[in-house]
Amino acid sequence: MKQIEDLLGKALPPRSFDSRKGQNGIVAVIGGSRIYHGAPTLAGLAAYRTGVDLVYLFVPEPISVPVRAMSPSLIVYPLPDYKITLGCANKILSWMPKVDACVIGPGAGKQRPEGLKKLAIELSLSKVKLVIDADALQPEIVTDLPGKDVILTPHPGEFKRISGIELTDSLEERKETVKKVAKSLGVTILVKGHADIISDGERIAVDGAGSPAMTVGGVGDVLSGILAALLSKGIEPFTSAVLGAYINGKCGELAAEKFGMRILPTDLIGEIPNILKKHDKISRNE
Repeated sequence: MKQIEDLLGKALPPRSFDSRKGQNGIVAVIGGSRIYHGAPTLAGLAAYRTGVDLVYLFVPEPISVPVRAMSPSLIVYPLPDYKITLGCANKILSWMPKVDACVIGPGAGKQRPEGLKKLAIELSLSKVKLVIDADALQPEIVTDLPGKDVILTPHPGEFKRISGIELTDSLEERKETVKKVAKSLGVTILVKGHADIISDGERIAVDGAGSPAMTVGGVGDVLSGILAALLSKGIEPFTSAVLGAYINGKCGELAAEKFGMRILPTDLIGEIPNILKKHDKISRNE
C-alpha cells in the first residue's frame, strides 16, 4: 500500500498557484440512454472530485434535464437521438470544446458500433486520451485504434466480448491473458474484479483494494471518471489505470466502513478527496 501511495504522490502534478480554469484537466463523457442517465453523470462527478476543472457530458436530449438537475457543475450537451449514431457522432465532434481526456460508453446501452467507433478514432487522432467503458467495449471499436493513450475497462464478460477469450479462475493465467490481449490491441486494459488486473502489454499489476460492497451498480462508472481525470493530468495510461483502480478501491473501503454493505456509488465519489487531498501540492512561480 505504501508503494502505491508513494506512486500516487509522485504522479499527481502540483497545481500552479496562478493556474487558470482548464489548466488542471478537462474531461468529456459520452454516454447515457433512455434507461441509464446515472452512468455518465457518475463518471463526470467522479472526474470533478479527482481534481479536473471542467467536465462536459454528451447525453441524449430526453435525459439531459435530469442529468443537469443532478449537479450544476456538469456542462451538458443534449444529443438528438437516444443512440450514438453517425449523425450524433458528427455533432459531438463539431460541438466538443478542447478536452484532454474522454470517457466513451457509460450507460450507452446496446447499439450499432459505427458512431462510437467514429468517435474513438477521431478523438484518438486528435490526441484526446480515451477511457472506453461499458457498451463501447465492442471488438469493432477497440481494434486498430490510431492512438495508444487508451484504457479499456472491461469486466470479465466484456473482456470475452472484445477478445473472444474467457478468463479462467487462475490469477496467473488471467494475468498472462490480459497482458497478451493488451499487447495485441496496443492499449492498456483494466479488467475489473475482486482483484483488478492491469496491463499495457509489457507491464502488469494486480490491485486488491476494495470491498464486497462494491458490487452496487455505478462503481465502474466512478472508476471511468477517475481514470479520465488522471489521464487529463498527463499521467500515462498504465500508471493512471493502476492508480485509478487503487483510488476507486480505497474509496469503496472507506464507504463500507461508514455504511457496511449498503453503499451507493455516490458514496465513493464523496470519498475521493479523502484519498487524494494528502497528496495536494501547490507550486509558485518565482
